[in-house]
Amino acid sequence: MKLLSINELKTLVEKPDGYCVSLYMPTIKLGAETQQNPIRFKNLMREAEEQLIKSGLRAQDARDLLQPAQEIDNYEFWQHQSDGLAIFISKNVFSYYCLPLNFAELVVVNDRFHLKPLLSLLTGDGQFYILALSQNQVRLFQGTRYSVNEIELENVPQSLAEALKYDTADKQLQFHTGTPQGGGGDRAAIFHGHGAGNEEEKDNILRYFRQVNEGLQELLKNQQAPLVLAGVEYLFSIYKEANTYPHLLDEGVTGNPEELKPEELHSLAWKIVQPEFEQAQQTAVERYQKLAGTGQTSNNINEIVPMAYYKLIDTLFVAVGVQQWGYFTPDENQVELHQQKEIGDEDLMDFAAIHTLLNGGTVYAVEPEAVPDNTLLAAVFRY
Repeated sequence: MKLLSINELKTLVEKPDGYCVSLYMPTIKLGAETQQNPIRFKNLMREAEEQLIKSGLRAQDARDLLQPAQEIDNYEFWQHQSDGLAIFISKNVFSYYCLPLNFAELVVVNDRFHLKPLLSLLTGDGQFYILALSQNQVRLFQGTRYSVNEIELENVPQSLAEALKYDTADKQLQFHTGTPQGGGGDRAAIFHGHGAGNEEEKDNILRYFRQVNEGLQELLKNQQAPLVLAGVEYLFSIYKEANTYPHLLDEGVTGNPEELKPEELHSLAWKIVQPEFEQAQQTAVERYQKLAGTGQTSNNINEIVPMAYYKLIDTLFVAVGVQQWGYFTPDENQVELHQQKEIGDEDLMDFAAIHTLLNGGTVYAVEPEAVPDNTLLAAVFRY
């Protein structure tokens, strides 16, 4: 499963060539209603073809461009969905993401990809991860405020027994954690807590968790979302010893995760991450309000778009589910707005959000009523 990251987003921004198709749709994960998925998909693909032809592409060329997406339309694909599906197609790009977001149906054909619906997964209270650990099982979940989805793990041992199965005596020495002694030898590290048994057992668990952490590093590389541990309490300190993911939270979900359903894990983990998400956003709102009137803030899209392009936005609030069509000409530093989409237009709210994010700023993709000043965009400038 491909996870969305800033690097993935950067690829989608930089690689397009020619016509770019962005397709979003809600998906149903379980039950007989999953039959709606391919029907909705076919309707959106038909709409994409019509938009391509309307934009000037010959009918056969439009069908050829969309062919890679047609090839994933099979029974097996629709049985492994999350809450929403995002697909991106151009001459040299074909990527799709099964994501824990219930997207509204949307097809956009342009000379670049439409990415704003993805932003809540990269900023604000968009997403977090739950790592459910026991000596018998490892599960990773991707969650949002409203949903949770299990991620299929590769290159990660599924149990302590599996982790140690191929471990040689040499590897035991390699993984052994020690603290230097005056005599030049190593003294075994001591773990504090109850339930982990003797030092040899604790060392085995540490070796197991180091393998888990190593497998997760490739999957979570460049992610910035919080990671919540779920497990019996004595395992927390051992995993933190092995962990190298920088966004692991101190607090975790305590108890045996094998006994909890994904929805139960999600509910307990959300109680941990919610205060962090909400505090960060509230602090950003208060900073915007404090700086209002000083020249360091703006809610004017004509001003915000160039500032985003020139890497001058520190924090941006942008309304989801709304588009503002037009174009920006960097050479002339000019923004042109249109009430309806015209050929060559792009969503300038999307443009501002993506450039802010790629340039190291913070973006809060929120409901329109949550944008300061009751506008669609609000920015705090770096200077």
